[in-house]
Amino acid sequence: MKRLILIFIVFSICVHSTMAQSLYPITVNRLDGYIDKTGKIVIEPQFNKAFPFKNGLARIQKDNKTGFINTSGKVVIEPVYDRATDFNDGLAAVLKEGKWSYIDERGTEKFSVSCTNAFQFSEGLARIQVGSNMGFIDKNGKIVIETKYDQAYEFSEGMARVKINNKWGFIDKVGKLVIPAKFDMVWDFSEGMANFLVGDEGSGKWGYIDKTGAVVLKAQYDKAFPFVNGRALVRIGDFKTGKYGYIDKSGKLVIEAEYDDAKNFKEGLACIAVGSGLARRWGYIDVNGKLVIGRQYNIPADFENGLARVRIGDFKSGTEGYIDKSGQFVWRQSK
Repeated sequence: MKRLILIFIVFSICVHSTMAQSLYPITVNRLDGYIDKTGKIVIEPQFNKAFPFKNGLARIQKDNKTGFINTSGKVVIEPVYDRATDFNDGLAAVLKEGKWSYIDERGTEKFSVSCTNAFQFSEGLARIQVGSNMGFIDKNGKIVIETKYDQAYEFSEGMARVKINNKWGFIDKVGKLVIPAKFDMVWDFSEGMANFLVGDEGSGKWGYIDKTGAVVLKAQYDKAFPFVNGRALVRIGDFKTGKYGYIDKSGKLVIEAEYDDAKNFKEGLACIAVGSGLARRWGYIDVNGKLVIGRQYNIPADFENGLARVRIGDFKSGTEGYIDKSGQFVWRQSK
């Protein structure tokens, strides 16, 4: 019996999580609301700004103040904050009357933080900024990694990138520098690898390291992005004339560098573009490079829970809405 109850609870949580992640913000007559995956409006447009749902709650703005709603559209945390992050690890950072604190999903303040800026939790720790320096706190508000870094980002795969004396390296969750700060730039670890830069952004080259800091793909790309779905977006050539393609973890160019612009893979699809200026059009390819949704969009977006928000045409005469992975509109903004 206990096992059956446990299975039911887990199932209920999974269903709730799926529902929470399957609502999508829309704009109608300058007010934001939400649709479900079929395109049905389930939360009427009423907010000045609505953000995607994260972990069952979504940030909304009314009269320049931020609060949170649940998937029924009920305001569960009143919009009284000047700024707020999404909930992660059960907490959100909020700014009110110049002071930062962290609240739980009922809106109860758990602790305040004396800092310049506060950020969302990731893997049990949250960044804070004190003056011009960055460090990390735990879920009790205790500073566990001293605010001594010139810059820092969230933890990803157990490590956080930090900037020390104009160079970048990685720390672990106790603040130990596990990969020396010797890179001109790095991004977060993703799928066990992190991209790094040698030289400046304009003329330098990018490569990849593993979690020991060993170079696994030498600095050879004019631009490189994190691995997602086993593929990493790279640019060959300069910003103006270069072309984008995708490599695998051996460095093999598995999708030819033939696109004028492109984005990382998300949910098995990636936005790619051909053309320049007003003639540029975006479509979607799969991980094998096959064009699965034709190039027709002026503005694309990554797929999130099966839908992507796109625009065809300009902001004056065009239209935007959500498409599914077949390229069909499930919801389209009325002109």
